[in-house]
Amino acid sequence: MEEVNKKKLYVGNLSYSTTDEGLKEAFAKAGEVVEARVITDKMSGRSKGFGFVEFGSEEDAQKGIEMWDGKELEGRPLKVNLARPMTERPARPELS
Repeated sequence: MEEVNKKKLYVGNLSYSTTDEGLKEAFAKAGEVVEARVITDKMSGRSKGFGFVEFGSEEDAQKGIEMWDGKELEGRPLKVNLARPMTERPARPELS
């Protein structure tokens, strides 16, 4: 089993208008942000309403959870926790 990266956070329930930069700015209040990324749909380019923030240290990541879990960003209460490793998903059936 893969080890969980204790510096990377999953951030859910993002406003569709939240940008990578906006996410980084908000979480920088908790510590050094290495990378902040809002996940977008490949076809439309529209936000999927979640993203990931990677901190420089586990302590800063923990502060990020404490500071933002359940708190509002751009009018939406965030769900923040440690990011889990990606798992293999079954292939989606082809559409005809």
